[in-house]
Amino acid sequence: MNKAIFIDRDGVINVEKDYVYKIEDFEFIDGVFESCRYLQELGYKLIVITNQSGIGRGYYTQSDFDKLTAWMIGEFAKNGVNVTHVYHCPHAPTEICNCRKPKTGMIDMAVEEFDIDVSKSYLIGDKVSDIECAKNAKIKTSIHVKSGHSFDESDSNADFIIDSIKEIKNIIKE
Repeated sequence: MNKAIFIDRDGVINVEKDYVYKIEDFEFIDGVFESCRYLQELGYKLIVITNQSGIGRGYYTQSDFDKLTAWMIGEFAKNGVNVTHVYHCPHAPTEICNCRKPKTGMIDMAVEEFDIDVSKSYLIGDKVSDIECAKNAKIKTSIHVKSGHSFDESDSNADFIIDSIKEIKNIIKE
């Protein structure tokens, strides 16, 4: 079985802005390439799981998301990072689905597709719903970053709270 780092996109990989779907609006978080390269060197698969309700709300299209995602994966590759896969939930919060975090549909798909052992995996997110998703999926460790949405630390059920993914080496050392 494989171990993985499940990474939320907006607020963890890129600077949080409302409904990012254009390349010119996408700004990588400082240190994300180095941090992901480090995790990759430790043998983790890097799997992005992201709620993209802007699709379901009609703010942008699936094609817009696909174009940005292909570009983002290319930028990671240019920096020596292989993103194993990007899963997304295109549904609006009012739609009934199994993939919108805190539900575990995206993680369940990754576990099956890439033979992931959640007991050896981590999730990095910037919202309470990300952390709840990790707990619901029985992921070993959840890490809440402050680089995205603001939150009250007392409301987070995360195992660790850090400023940004740049500090990941302080937590994952195996």
